[in-house]
Amino acid sequence: MNKAKLKRSISLPVLFLYGLGTMVGGGFYALSGKVAGMAGIAAPLSFLIAGILAFLNVFTFSELSSRYPVSAGESKYVQEAFHNRWFSGLVGWLVILTGVVSAATLSVATIGFLQDLISVPESIGIIILVLLMGIVCAWGVGESVKVVLVITIIEVGALFYILFSKGENLGQIPDVLSNLDYHFSQGFSGIGILSGAFLSFYAFVGFEDMVNMAEEVKNVKNTLPKAMIWAVISTTILYVFVATTMVLTITPNVLAVANAPLAKIIEGDGALVGLFFIIISILTGLNGALVQIVMSSRVLYGLGKEKKAPQLFSVVNKKTQTPIAATVFATLIVLILALFFPLIGLAEATSFIILIVFTFLNIALITIKKREKAIPNDIKTYPIWLPYIALVACIAILFFKITQ
Repeated sequence: MNKAKLKRSISLPVLFLYGLGTMVGGGFYALSGKVAGMAGIAAPLSFLIAGILAFLNVFTFSELSSRYPVSAGESKYVQEAFHNRWFSGLVGWLVILTGVVSAATLSVATIGFLQDLISVPESIGIIILVLLMGIVCAWGVGESVKVVLVITIIEVGALFYILFSKGENLGQIPDVLSNLDYHFSQGFSGIGILSGAFLSFYAFVGFEDMVNMAEEVKNVKNTLPKAMIWAVISTTILYVFVATTMVLTITPNVLAVANAPLAKIIEGDGALVGLFFIIISILTGLNGALVQIVMSSRVLYGLGKEKKAPQLFSVVNKKTQTPIAATVFATLIVLILALFFPLIGLAEATSFIILIVFTFLNIALITIKKREKAIPNDIKTYPIWLPYIALVACIAILFFKITQ
């Protein structure tokens, strides 16, 4: 009796937008103000540093996903490098933990956005929100990706509105650069910038999730690497420009305490526009959390297939063509985390765990590349010094966070 398989239905444009949607969303909408509170007027530099860190690591994921285009990719990569089932299973579970913690972060952020519209009991709001997202993810990946794409287009469009609406403030950049001594004398330092970079790295978490859609992507060995690289580049550029506009429009201290900092930026544009941005902020939180639940369930599915998790998680429902048990499990963990942990703590925990995973995967790729005698013709490869640089960058930022 043949088991149902995942359906290959995702093209390059759809996957690019999906990847963009995993990054551009609730993380930036919820945490951009907090980053400004840490780094002050230098918040755009924090986002740039985080973007460079993501960019260095995207090449590792690009090559590994081209070599091994499967769900639960990170676990597979470690297995191929070290031939250790226990270690590869551990990495797979770390990826799942990253996904569910991230989804919980965005769920808490979404309820925070909602408080600017109506007063909602936080616990009740979180329960309803997370359960609804779980239902959408169980409904089907095609439907989930379509929901993600619609919200992605809206949230990216909102960021472009800020650029065009407040773009004249970018003319202040020469004055800011000529008065850097003054700005840093106000209490902002290199430590604040790096702390902001660590937190803002959360807003880039997501491009690595794209590898876990490998079994549902058309022409996967070409499509997946291209989509990941362009999604990271596009996200970095957008974040830096919008963050610059933000800190030149409103003081960082005000941004730091706002529930919806982007809505705060356009307060003078009228009540209707402000309402629209609050609604968009809510949608971004939903969008990002939805993506993370989808990713976590796919990693569970892959681990179940490899017998590194209960095989129940590898069962695909014939009607929806999704792993129902894996989706239910991921949703319940998200619900527990969202109910009992605060926003900033969840976001920093996500960044910390994913950077540990990145460290392992850079080591894995270096090991694979040094061991092989011939490079297969049908995979996308990059120079070996790239994963070395990415490895050093990951260790450096983790060391900074541990010792600060």
